[in-house]
Amino acid sequence: MRTRRFMTAALLAGVALLGTAGTAVADSPSPSPSSSGSGAGPTEAGTSFRTATPVQPGQRATAGASTGDYLYWVVPVDTGQRATMKAKVTLPKAARHGASTWQIDVYDGLRRRQACVYGAQTRAAAADAASVEVSCTLRTVRSWAEQSSNDPLPGSYYVRLTVTGLPQDDLGLPVKAEFEPSVDEAGGAYAVDGKLSKPLVPGVATADPEDGSSASPAPAAGKRSAGALEPEGGWSSGRWSDRWVWTAVGALLAALAGIFGYSVTRGSGRPSRVPPGV
Repeated sequence: MRTRRFMTAALLAGVALLGTAGTAVADSPSPSPSSSGSGAGPTEAGTSFRTATPVQPGQRATAGASTGDYLYWVVPVDTGQRATMKAKVTLPKAARHGASTWQIDVYDGLRRRQACVYGAQTRAAAADAASVEVSCTLRTVRSWAEQSSNDPLPGSYYVRLTVTGLPQDDLGLPVKAEFEPSVDEAGGAYAVDGKLSKPLVPGVATADPEDGSSASPAPAAGKRSAGALEPEGGWSSGRWSDRWVWTAVGALLAALAGIFGYSVTRGSGRPSRVPPGV
């Protein structure tokens, strides 16, 4: 009876702790796809890394361009997030001379080209196609990595969309581009112990505390600085991981299992047989 009561108490404690862990994970400060900025985004795109147009995950950016232009956007991606960059190009209705090939590339804050683990990064559009879509899903962003590795780190991610192959006579035809980034939370399975002191965000103005001057030029009027772009709620930089909760839950359940095992194996403290006359 005592063993049964102990098992029931341990089970109830484990269920309560698991519920607490789920709540803690849900309250993580890292932004989720549903809480990110949504709705209409910017209506233009940059033409280089320095002029990339900032876009929040969940927003849909649009831009008019000419075939052959390089279009740039920049997206903030935080620790524990897996980003997916999708782009759609609406091709001109005018007669075209042949097929065209479109490609999307993603670079991190150090301008290192990041590999795509999912998605069609390059696609060909037939001469009579109305549109073409490309996408790139990155690896999960880590809070820290070795210097020799190419792991994605928290910070700004630059997205470049361009045509890589088409007949010469089709250069300059008008196109319409749509770009929409999204992020998914990966959780503590990808957490590491180290973290960056600051996210990789190039172009952030650094002020001199003595004279208040800025080391970086101010952005042009009407343009938002890419360095000012950050996830809603700010950068986490690895300050939280649900791995902490699961580690504590596992340790407590192991302790309860040890106590239960001791209570089962120690016996009643009396010999199983009592000799006659004792």
